[in-house]
Amino acid sequence: MNNCFDELKYRNSKIVCSGWCVPQTPGEPLKISVKGEDGAPVEVRTAMVSRADVGFAMFKDYKMDMYGYELEIPYLPQKKQTIRFQVDNGARESLEVEISPRALYWQHIKRTSLPGKMKRYLKAEDKKNFWVQDRFIEYDKKDREYGIWKEMTRPGKKELMAQRNKTFVENSLISIVVPVYRPKVEHLQQMVKSVLAQTYTNWELCLAYAGARTDETGKYLAQLEAANSKIKVKYLNENYGIAGNTNRAIELAAGGWIAFADQDDLLREDALYEYARAIHMTGADVYYCDEDKLDDETGVYFEPHFKPDFNPDLLCCNNYVCHMLMVRSILLRKVGVLNTGMDGAQDHDFVLRLSEHTSKIYHISKVLYSWRCHRESTALDPESKGYAYQAGKTAIENYYQRRGIPGTVEPMKLRGWYRTTFTLKEKPLVSILIPNKDHRMDLGRCIASLQKKSSYSNFEIIIIENNSEEEETFAFYEELKNQDPRIRVVNWQGTFNYAAINNFGASFAKGEYLLLLNNDTEIITEDAIESMLGYCMRPEVGVVGAKLFYEDNTIQHAGVLVGVSEAADHVFLHYGKEDPGYMGRAVVSQNLSAVTAACLMVKKADYEAVGGMEEEFTVAYNDVDFCLKIRDAGKLVVYDAFAEWYHYESKSRGYEETQEQKERFSREKQLLRKRWPKQMLGDPYYNKNLSLNHGYYSI
Repeated sequence: MNNCFDELKYRNSKIVCSGWCVPQTPGEPLKISVKGEDGAPVEVRTAMVSRADVGFAMFKDYKMDMYGYELEIPYLPQKKQTIRFQVDNGARESLEVEISPRALYWQHIKRTSLPGKMKRYLKAEDKKNFWVQDRFIEYDKKDREYGIWKEMTRPGKKELMAQRNKTFVENSLISIVVPVYRPKVEHLQQMVKSVLAQTYTNWELCLAYAGARTDETGKYLAQLEAANSKIKVKYLNENYGIAGNTNRAIELAAGGWIAFADQDDLLREDALYEYARAIHMTGADVYYCDEDKLDDETGVYFEPHFKPDFNPDLLCCNNYVCHMLMVRSILLRKVGVLNTGMDGAQDHDFVLRLSEHTSKIYHISKVLYSWRCHRESTALDPESKGYAYQAGKTAIENYYQRRGIPGTVEPMKLRGWYRTTFTLKEKPLVSILIPNKDHRMDLGRCIASLQKKSSYSNFEIIIIENNSEEEETFAFYEELKNQDPRIRVVNWQGTFNYAAINNFGASFAKGEYLLLLNNDTEIITEDAIESMLGYCMRPEVGVVGAKLFYEDNTIQHAGVLVGVSEAADHVFLHYGKEDPGYMGRAVVSQNLSAVTAACLMVKKADYEAVGGMEEEFTVAYNDVDFCLKIRDAGKLVVYDAFAEWYHYESKSRGYEETQEQKERFSREKQLLRKRWPKQMLGDPYYNKNLSLNHGYYSI
């Protein structure tokens, strides 16, 4: 039998794993059992999951989908357990896999790739990468899996026919503008063919060709223009660059909408239909969609980019919007055409300028555009157009200058990505709130790091004493106060309630800004507070969170997704410190729906305006709820990837182990779902094509 574990998580004293297991020949549904080290049966919760992709890959039959599973196995330290997969298909095929939960990694597991039945073994030394599924799945398998998904989600013939017969109230003419310069004629032909195949028919194709009418490309374009009145060609007497050539294509456009495409890329046959449908449904001014890449040599589609909804701070790190951008022609005339001094980043500069004139920017969560990769393309070789990265830096700097936001922009190691460091016009007082019950060593390390490492010194520290039982703790408080006049201690006398404790502490704060901080944290980057302040001081920003690491330098927090893992979950948990994550999202600052209160900065005025933290959330999800309240008030939440801290999580408080703790956790999870039902249906900073089972950005 072929088995694949897709995910492993520790949750509520259980090991939760999901994946699929398939026999050589189809038969009855899968039966799963677990036995302990002594051979005795172990109680296990089993849920069978439909996996049509597996059925198609193994048997070319989507209906053969009964071989997916999710298991919940007791976590037994120092004990080994064995999972047995069995199916009655005549041969009674079975497979046994031994796991070692003590170290929380799979040891010597038989790996099987879908098409090639390629075996791999995960060794103990790979355990640090175990949590990242992508680390031990072959790229060819990933590409094939995406290819299967792409085919499964592509509209069928009946749906395409229905689209051709559909009419909208606003049956707008869409002008697709394309600059053409030294193309491979075959690629250009394929692009044009993809436009001709569109199910939405009210379009025109406007091409500006910087080349001779008499060469191969010129002759092909002349034939196109003569054969189809919807195709317009402007022949240029010289090459004006990608921005200049595009602007001349725009001069041909008569449509109410301008869509931008490249000469060698492909549109899915329903791309314009989906854009026209979005116009009808939303009334926005700007649209963009998800995209993938097409390998020019093999014809394989790969690296799908499932984008978030409009994310202004991510846009200041990278042009994630990219293709296929479409804008109202009225707005384009107001904003101005592409900047000819920005070749290579002309689209990035254009989107930034658009965002200054409209907030009606809509994301279509479908892969409708394929970006061709060949030797000369930046899609494949990021070094091939180094000038583009300098232009991107300039585009972001100009954006900040126009908005009156002082700061510096620097390129990152990840080409095409940038870091912004905001200049603080003033240095306001920051009130750092640290709840504590005993745990003198944790608290001492946290405060010492602030005193010795932080380059920002205008802060006060408010220790919120919470029913400590050791006399040494109170003596330690006195010692801290005597050593540093910025330290105060206030006494919370109620039972433990994280939300109420922070609300209590905030009432004593003298600072204009609050920094909620766990006592088991330690600052890493000396400018972490300045970096967070740079974002938080912007009027449109309400909350700023930091990047937190476990002691082994793997990620503990890089933001929170809402609606994932039944309520909310951290992204990129246990990824390596330098791992860029999905599309660089782990290493760049961006807007997210929530961040953890283990290290959270907020204006005191905003904290009070939304009523602080909801005290119904005594332990869990109070920070998620708080961030959603801030967003509901019209403010942004920012994950600052460059404010780095250690978080020695759960040293102060263990996992939910008692029945009472489990019930409380479940109650608070359900409360969050009840309070924010719409948000549970889809996080705008995630993507509906990605899994809701975890925060690892898998389809």
